[in-house]
Amino acid sequence: MARQRDSEYYLIDGYNVINAWPELIRLRGNLDEARDVLVHILTEYGAFENYEMTIVFDAFLTEDEEHELQITDRMKVIYTGAGETADSCIERLAYESVRTSREVHVVTSDGAEQSAILGAGAYRISSRELWRRVKKTKKRIADEYLGEVTLPLLRNEVGSRIDSSTAAKLDALRRNRR
Repeated sequence: MARQRDSEYYLIDGYNVINAWPELIRLRGNLDEARDVLVHILTEYGAFENYEMTIVFDAFLTEDEEHELQITDRMKVIYTGAGETADSCIERLAYESVRTSREVHVVTSDGAEQSAILGAGAYRISSRELWRRVKKTKKRIADEYLGEVTLPLLRNEVGSRIDSSTAAKLDALRRNRR
């Protein structure tokens, strides 16, 4: 069962993670799909671990305003607005959250960003470290909820359920088709 972590809050640099995880690197040619897969993976992970998470995607070169999507009550996606980088958005959110005595974890492999958030009082997690944690949790989920799956030892064939006369007729039909 998931442990209670009401105060832990994860801020994730979305594109940094996409460029670090093997299954997402393959999807970089289709950023919509890569973003969707990342959101799906982290929504499942966060729900199991009871983390509140915000994934921030950089839209620095856009003319749009910042907008956010509430995926679940504990998962939010933010697309930064015109002139704001994901890094600056994450720093702002980290500072605000730390001031409210929340335990904040920032996921990025950007060295400058890691230094800035450490100065804010947040913890840093590299994108690859989060990938390892997600993989470990997926295994725990499978073990806990699927258990050990056993396959039948014997094949379930039609021949074991029909009489010998019908089996002989089917065998004759099979041989004539060759």
